[in-house]
Amino acid sequence: MAIEAKHQRVNEQILAPQVRVIGADGVQLGILPIAEALELARQAELDLVEVAPNEHPPVCRIMDYGKYKYLQKKRLHKSLAQHHIKLKEIRLRPQTGEHDVNVKLSHARDFLTRRHKVQITVMFRGRELAHKEEGKRMLEEVLARLADVGKVEHPPQEQGKRIVCTLAPLTSK
Repeated sequence: MAIEAKHQRVNEQILAPQVRVIGADGVQLGILPIAEALELARQAELDLVEVAPNEHPPVCRIMDYGKYKYLQKKRLHKSLAQHHIKLKEIRLRPQTGEHDVNVKLSHARDFLTRRHKVQITVMFRGRELAHKEEGKRMLEEVLARLADVGKVEHPPQEQGKRIVCTLAPLTSK
């Protein structure tokens, strides 16, 4: 029922002499004079709402118009209140201990399950630059451990004294 609420005619606002009527339960009642359609709606203690004004004859539905407007407003609010994705960063060094890596991985897993992107940065200082392969190995291990909740958005890249990689959350269907 993708009906535009601003331009809908309800009950006595409907101008057509005959309308195609759909009952409250979704069953077509056929083409009826407007007076008879309004009477059916009153008997059901509901409203007659014009849902397809451009058809010949216009299509009207028997429904609770107040409830319908409320649900439309609720859907609109829900569509506007979407999740804003943030970029979270996890920083590691080649000498970071196993337990500390596990803690940082649990944080990254939490960020990804909350649908945030995670940037993993391996930083090098001083003599660590001579052993960049150690940082690459650590980053590959981290990516393998987070593969169940995130996918690689930007592959690992060397940026001066850092290796940076971005993970995006897996889309749940």
